[in-house]
Amino acid sequence: MKVAVLDINGKDTGRKADLSKDVFAIEPNNHAVYLDVKQYLANQRQGTHKSKERAEISGSTRKIKKQKGTGTARAGSIKSGVFKGGGRMFGPRPRNYSFKLNKNLKRLARKSALSIKAGEKSITVLEDFNFDTVKTKNFTAVLKALELENKKTLFVLGAANNNVYLASRNVQRTEVITSSELSTYKILNAGQVVLLEGALAGIETNLSK
Repeated sequence: MKVAVLDINGKDTGRKADLSKDVFAIEPNNHAVYLDVKQYLANQRQGTHKSKERAEISGSTRKIKKQKGTGTARAGSIKSGVFKGGGRMFGPRPRNYSFKLNKNLKRLARKSALSIKAGEKSITVLEDFNFDTVKTKNFTAVLKALELENKKTLFVLGAANNNVYLASRNVQRTEVITSSELSTYKILNAGQVVLLEGALAGIETNLSK
């Protein structure tokens, strides 16, 4: 699968990147994608939600009225959830939402997501670049040249590049990551995925295992 390699000015360099069919052109497995995205979102949850139950409410413990003869329901505590100011019944408790997935399934999900993007023509291959100074205008110039200034964009670098990362940090709807940080959610959440040449080998090596 051949894709033209562009420079930071949006011009064709005349070179072609060969994208592996085993990574960028498989039959997407939608259930694997669903599970991997579900796990990613579950891992973002802190799980610190908590409401007070009747045992944690301040209040008298005496029986508030006699058991029988009142014509109303029997009640033993003012802290019951049926009364105003009482504890909440079946309220949220702190919990861990994370769950495990098989490595092969996660690998399949990422390959499926990349194949979906490739099928939508939403993958751009860009030659490796760097900035001499950390300036946001340098990064926005690259986006403008690639006609991506109004798109949610994911840049995937081969290795950490502090200048490029810092230059992009204030740009909305754009994220810069390395190939080792690639996830199914981030791929699908982006309108356009920009892969730097240096990231291709790492992506294909990680996903072809």
